[in-house]
Amino acid sequence: MNSKFLGTGVALVTPFKNDLSVDHEALANIVNFNIENGVEYLVVCGTTGESVTITKQEKKAIIATIYKANNGRVPMVLGIGGNNTAEVINEIKSTDLSNIDAILSVSPYYSKPTQEGIYQHFKAIAEASPIDVVLYNVPGRTSRNIEPETTLRLANDFKNVIAVKEAGNNVSQYLQLIKNKPEDFLIISGDDDLALGIVLAGGAGVISVIGQAFPKEFSNMIRLGLKGDAKEAYKLHYRLMDVIGYIFEENNPAGIKGVFEALGLCKDRVRLPLVPASNQLKEKIKSFVNKF
Repeated sequence: MNSKFLGTGVALVTPFKNDLSVDHEALANIVNFNIENGVEYLVVCGTTGESVTITKQEKKAIIATIYKANNGRVPMVLGIGGNNTAEVINEIKSTDLSNIDAILSVSPYYSKPTQEGIYQHFKAIAEASPIDVVLYNVPGRTSRNIEPETTLRLANDFKNVIAVKEAGNNVSQYLQLIKNKPEDFLIISGDDDLALGIVLAGGAGVISVIGQAFPKEFSNMIRLGLKGDAKEAYKLHYRLMDVIGYIFEENNPAGIKGVFEALGLCKDRVRLPLVPASNQLKEKIKSFVNKF
Protein backbone atom coordinates (compact mmCIF):
# COMPACT_ATOMS: atom_id res chain seq x y z
CA MET A 1 0.00 0.00 0.00
CA ASN A 2 1.46 3.34 -1.05
CA SER A 3 0.88 4.95 2.34
CA LYS A 4 2.24 8.38 1.36
CA PHE A 5 -1.04 9.01 -0.48
CA LEU A 6 -3.36 7.88 2.31
CA GLY A 7 -5.42 10.70 3.78
CA THR A 8 -5.83 14.24 2.45
CA GLY A 9 -4.08 15.67 -0.57
CA VAL A 10 -5.02 19.21 -1.59
CA ALA A 11 -5.40 20.42 -5.18
CA LEU A 12 -3.63 23.75 -4.72
CA VAL A 13 -4.92 26.92 -6.34
CA THR A 14 -2.60 29.22 -8.28
CA PRO A 15 -3.11 32.63 -6.64
CA PHE A 16 -2.96 35.66 -8.95
CA LYS A 17 -2.30 39.33 -8.28
CA ASN A 18 -4.67 41.99 -9.64
CA ASP A 19 -2.67 42.07 -12.89
CA LEU A 20 -3.18 38.27 -13.14
CA SER A 21 0.51 37.45 -12.67
CA VAL A 22 1.22 34.56 -10.28
CA ASP A 23 1.30 35.61 -6.62
CA HIS A 24 4.20 33.47 -5.38
CA GLU A 25 4.12 34.92 -1.87
CA ALA A 26 0.45 33.98 -1.40
CA LEU A 27 1.19 30.53 -2.86
CA ALA A 28 3.98 29.88 -0.34
CA ASN A 29 1.67 31.03 2.49
CA ILE A 30 -1.07 28.63 1.35
CA VAL A 31 1.44 25.75 1.25
CA ASN A 32 2.62 26.50 4.80
CA PHE A 33 -0.95 26.93 6.05
CA ASN A 34 -1.86 23.48 4.69
CA ILE A 35 1.18 21.60 5.93
CA GLU A 36 1.02 23.19 9.38
CA ASN A 37 -2.63 22.14 9.63
CA GLY A 38 -2.06 18.49 8.83
CA VAL A 39 -2.65 17.71 5.13
CA GLU A 40 -0.76 14.61 3.96
CA TYR A 41 0.35 15.75 0.48
CA LEU A 42 0.17 18.53 -2.11
CA VAL A 43 -1.17 18.37 -5.67
CA VAL A 44 0.41 20.95 -7.96
CA CYS A 45 -0.95 22.36 -11.24
CA GLY A 46 -4.16 20.36 -11.44
CA THR A 47 -7.51 21.71 -12.65
CA THR A 48 -7.88 23.78 -9.47
CA GLY A 49 -4.46 25.31 -10.17
CA GLU A 50 -5.87 26.62 -13.49
CA SER A 51 -3.37 24.42 -15.33
CA VAL A 52 -4.93 25.13 -18.72
CA THR A 53 -4.22 28.88 -18.55
CA ILE A 54 -0.71 28.91 -17.09
CA THR A 55 2.35 28.97 -19.33
CA LYS A 56 5.20 26.43 -19.25
CA GLN A 57 7.48 29.03 -17.65
CA GLU A 58 4.87 29.83 -15.00
CA LYS A 59 4.39 26.13 -14.28
CA LYS A 60 8.14 25.75 -13.63
CA ALA A 61 8.13 28.76 -11.30
CA ILE A 62 5.01 27.50 -9.47
CA ILE A 63 6.62 24.08 -8.89
CA ALA A 64 9.78 25.80 -7.60
CA THR A 65 7.82 27.99 -5.15
CA ILE A 66 5.83 25.05 -3.79
CA TYR A 67 8.93 22.85 -3.53
CA LYS A 68 10.80 25.53 -1.61
CA ALA A 69 7.90 26.26 0.76
CA ASN A 70 7.27 22.55 1.31
CA ASN A 71 10.95 21.93 2.10
CA GLY A 72 10.55 18.14 1.95
CA ARG A 73 7.81 18.03 4.58
CA VAL A 74 5.11 16.23 2.56
CA PRO A 75 4.93 14.37 -0.79
CA MET A 76 4.19 16.33 -3.97
CA VAL A 77 2.04 15.22 -6.92
CA LEU A 78 2.29 17.09 -10.22
CA GLY A 79 -0.49 17.43 -12.80
CA ILE A 80 0.71 16.38 -16.27
CA GLY A 81 -2.10 15.40 -18.59
CA GLY A 82 -3.97 16.29 -21.75
CA ASN A 83 -5.56 14.95 -24.90
CA ASN A 84 -2.39 14.91 -27.01
CA THR A 85 -0.65 11.74 -25.81
CA ALA A 86 2.67 12.55 -27.52
CA GLU A 87 2.72 16.01 -25.93
CA VAL A 88 1.97 14.59 -22.46
CA ILE A 89 4.87 12.14 -22.85
CA ASN A 90 7.10 14.94 -24.08
CA GLU A 91 6.25 16.99 -20.97
CA ILE A 92 6.93 14.01 -18.68
CA LYS A 93 10.33 13.48 -20.32
CA SER A 94 11.31 17.16 -20.28
CA THR A 95 10.22 17.91 -16.68
CA ASP A 96 12.58 17.49 -13.74
CA LEU A 97 10.62 14.99 -11.66
CA SER A 98 13.36 14.32 -9.08
CA ASN A 99 11.40 16.09 -6.33
CA ILE A 100 7.97 14.83 -7.40
CA ASP A 101 6.43 11.67 -5.90
CA ALA A 102 3.80 10.96 -8.57
CA ILE A 103 2.11 12.55 -11.56
CA LEU A 104 -1.65 13.07 -11.72
CA SER A 105 -2.80 12.57 -15.30
CA VAL A 106 -6.29 13.50 -16.42
CA SER A 107 -8.17 11.32 -18.88
CA PRO A 108 -8.05 12.80 -22.41
CA TYR A 109 -10.73 15.49 -22.78
CA TYR A 110 -12.55 16.85 -25.85
CA SER A 111 -11.33 14.05 -28.19
CA LYS A 112 -13.82 11.52 -26.74
CA PRO A 113 -11.65 8.39 -27.12
CA THR A 114 -13.11 4.89 -26.66
CA GLN A 115 -12.18 2.85 -23.57
CA GLU A 116 -9.44 1.20 -25.64
CA GLY A 117 -8.14 4.65 -26.61
CA ILE A 118 -8.10 5.70 -22.94
CA TYR A 119 -6.26 2.48 -22.04
CA GLN A 120 -3.64 2.99 -24.77
CA HIS A 121 -3.18 6.66 -23.75
CA PHE A 122 -2.42 5.72 -20.14
CA LYS A 123 -0.34 2.69 -21.20
CA ALA A 124 1.92 5.07 -23.13
CA ILE A 125 2.11 7.42 -20.12
CA ALA A 126 2.84 4.59 -17.65
CA GLU A 127 5.63 3.31 -19.89
CA ALA A 128 7.14 6.80 -20.28
CA SER A 129 6.89 7.88 -16.63
CA PRO A 130 9.91 7.32 -14.36
CA ILE A 131 7.65 7.84 -11.31
CA ASP A 132 4.24 6.67 -10.09
CA VAL A 133 1.09 7.64 -11.98
CA VAL A 134 -2.30 8.55 -10.50
CA LEU A 135 -5.12 8.32 -13.07
CA TYR A 136 -7.66 11.14 -12.94
CA ASN A 137 -11.24 10.43 -13.96
CA VAL A 138 -13.44 13.52 -14.13
CA PRO A 139 -16.12 12.85 -16.78
CA GLY A 140 -17.89 16.16 -16.12
CA ARG A 141 -14.82 17.90 -17.55
CA THR A 142 -13.63 15.32 -20.10
CA SER A 143 -17.02 14.11 -21.44
CA ARG A 144 -15.77 10.49 -21.21
CA ASN A 145 -15.96 8.26 -18.14
CA ILE A 146 -13.05 5.91 -17.47
CA GLU A 147 -15.08 2.76 -16.90
CA PRO A 148 -14.09 0.68 -13.84
CA GLU A 149 -12.92 -2.14 -16.13
CA THR A 150 -10.45 0.21 -17.84
CA THR A 151 -9.12 1.59 -14.53
CA LEU A 152 -8.68 -1.93 -13.13
CA ARG A 153 -7.03 -3.15 -16.34
CA LEU A 154 -4.45 -0.34 -16.04
CA ALA A 155 -4.03 -1.03 -12.30
CA ASN A 156 -3.30 -4.69 -13.00
CA ASP A 157 -1.07 -4.15 -16.04
CA PHE A 158 1.27 -1.39 -14.79
CA LYS A 159 3.08 -1.42 -11.46
CA ASN A 160 3.57 2.36 -11.48
CA VAL A 161 -0.17 3.06 -11.97
CA ILE A 162 -0.81 3.19 -8.23
CA ALA A 163 -4.12 5.03 -7.82
CA VAL A 164 -7.11 6.70 -9.41
CA LYS A 165 -8.52 10.06 -8.43
CA GLU A 166 -12.16 9.30 -9.12
CA ALA A 167 -14.32 12.40 -9.56
CA GLY A 168 -17.44 11.20 -11.35
CA ASN A 169 -19.68 11.80 -8.31
CA ASN A 170 -20.90 8.23 -8.83
CA VAL A 171 -21.06 6.20 -5.61
CA SER A 172 -21.81 2.94 -7.42
CA GLN A 173 -18.66 3.33 -9.55
CA TYR A 174 -16.53 4.05 -6.46
CA LEU A 175 -17.85 0.90 -4.76
CA GLN A 176 -17.17 -1.24 -7.84
CA LEU A 177 -13.59 0.02 -7.88
CA ILE A 178 -13.06 -0.52 -4.13
CA LYS A 179 -14.55 -4.03 -4.35
CA ASN A 180 -12.49 -5.18 -7.35
CA LYS A 181 -9.19 -3.30 -7.09
CA PRO A 182 -5.79 -4.95 -6.61
CA GLU A 183 -4.82 -4.87 -2.94
CA ASP A 184 -2.23 -2.06 -3.18
CA PHE A 185 -4.18 0.14 -5.61
CA LEU A 186 -5.64 3.32 -4.09
CA ILE A 187 -9.12 4.68 -4.77
CA ILE A 188 -8.87 8.40 -4.01
CA SER A 189 -11.99 10.55 -3.93
CA GLY A 190 -12.00 13.66 -6.09
CA ASP A 191 -15.47 14.60 -4.83
CA ASP A 192 -15.33 16.64 -1.62
CA ASP A 193 -18.99 15.95 -0.83
CA LEU A 194 -18.55 12.15 -1.09
CA ALA A 195 -15.02 11.83 0.33
CA LEU A 196 -15.91 10.73 3.85
CA GLY A 197 -18.41 8.09 2.73
CA ILE A 198 -15.89 6.72 0.22
CA VAL A 199 -13.15 6.52 2.87
CA LEU A 200 -15.52 4.67 5.22
CA ALA A 201 -16.28 2.25 2.37
CA GLY A 202 -12.58 1.45 1.89
CA GLY A 203 -11.23 4.38 -0.13
CA ALA A 204 -7.71 5.69 0.55
CA GLY A 205 -8.57 9.36 1.06
CA VAL A 206 -9.16 12.43 -1.04
CA ILE A 207 -7.58 14.99 -3.32
CA SER A 208 -9.61 17.93 -2.08
CA VAL A 209 -10.43 21.46 -3.17
CA ILE A 210 -12.09 22.71 0.04
CA GLY A 211 -9.48 20.93 2.18
CA GLN A 212 -6.93 23.65 1.42
CA ALA A 213 -9.14 26.32 3.01
CA PHE A 214 -10.03 24.27 6.12
CA PRO A 215 -7.07 21.88 6.27
CA LYS A 216 -7.23 21.08 9.98
CA GLU A 217 -10.91 20.12 10.01
CA PHE A 218 -10.93 18.40 6.63
CA SER A 219 -7.81 16.28 7.17
CA ASN A 220 -9.02 15.35 10.67
CA MET A 221 -12.33 14.25 9.18
CA ILE A 222 -10.56 11.98 6.68
CA ARG A 223 -8.21 10.55 9.35
CA LEU A 224 -11.22 9.73 11.54
CA GLY A 225 -12.86 8.10 8.51
CA LEU A 226 -9.77 5.97 7.84
CA LYS A 227 -9.95 4.81 11.47
CA GLY A 228 -13.63 3.94 11.02
CA ASP A 229 -14.81 6.57 13.49
CA ALA A 230 -17.87 7.58 11.47
CA LYS A 231 -19.68 9.43 14.23
CA GLU A 232 -16.89 11.93 14.98
CA ALA A 233 -15.97 12.24 11.29
CA TYR A 234 -19.53 13.13 10.28
CA LYS A 235 -19.63 15.94 12.85
CA LEU A 236 -16.83 17.61 10.85
CA HIS A 237 -18.48 16.72 7.54
CA TYR A 238 -21.69 18.50 8.58
CA ARG A 239 -19.73 21.59 9.68
CA LEU A 240 -18.17 21.83 6.20
CA MET A 241 -21.10 20.68 4.11
CA ASP A 242 -22.53 24.09 3.15
CA VAL A 243 -19.22 25.56 2.00
CA ILE A 244 -18.47 22.47 -0.11
CA GLY A 245 -21.71 23.21 -1.97
CA TYR A 246 -20.83 26.90 -2.33
CA ILE A 247 -17.40 26.41 -3.91
CA PHE A 248 -18.80 24.33 -6.76
CA GLU A 249 -21.95 26.42 -7.24
CA GLU A 250 -20.52 28.53 -10.11
CA ASN A 251 -17.17 27.05 -11.05
CA ASN A 252 -13.93 25.73 -9.62
CA PRO A 253 -11.57 27.46 -8.72
CA ALA A 254 -13.52 30.75 -8.58
CA GLY A 255 -15.40 29.40 -5.53
CA ILE A 256 -12.36 28.28 -3.53
CA LYS A 257 -10.57 31.53 -4.37
CA GLY A 258 -13.60 33.37 -2.97
CA VAL A 259 -13.08 31.41 0.26
CA PHE A 260 -9.37 32.27 0.30
CA GLU A 261 -10.18 35.95 -0.19
CA ALA A 262 -12.60 35.79 2.79
CA LEU A 263 -9.82 34.11 4.82
CA GLY A 264 -7.30 36.79 3.72
CA LEU A 265 -4.96 34.25 2.08
CA CYS A 266 -5.14 35.39 -1.56
CA LYS A 267 -7.17 37.47 -4.01
CA ASP A 268 -10.16 36.01 -5.84
CA ARG A 269 -8.62 36.66 -9.29
CA VAL A 270 -9.00 33.94 -11.96
CA ARG A 271 -7.97 33.94 -15.63
CA LEU A 272 -10.44 34.01 -18.50
CA PRO A 273 -12.53 32.18 -19.58
CA LEU A 274 -13.22 31.90 -15.82
CA VAL A 275 -14.56 34.90 -13.92
CA PRO A 276 -14.55 35.51 -10.15
CA ALA A 277 -17.42 34.33 -7.97
CA SER A 278 -20.53 36.54 -8.14
CA ASN A 279 -21.16 38.99 -5.30
CA GLN A 280 -24.12 36.90 -4.21
CA LEU A 281 -21.93 33.79 -3.84
CA LYS A 282 -19.16 35.79 -2.15
CA GLU A 283 -21.65 36.99 0.48
CA LYS A 284 -22.66 33.40 1.27
CA ILE A 285 -19.01 32.38 1.51
CA LYS A 286 -18.10 35.36 3.71
CA SER A 287 -20.97 34.66 6.07
CA PHE A 288 -19.91 30.97 6.33
CA VAL A 289 -16.26 31.89 7.02
CA ASN A 290 -17.25 34.47 9.67
CA LYS A 291 -19.38 31.94 11.53
CA PHE A 292 -16.88 29.08 11.16
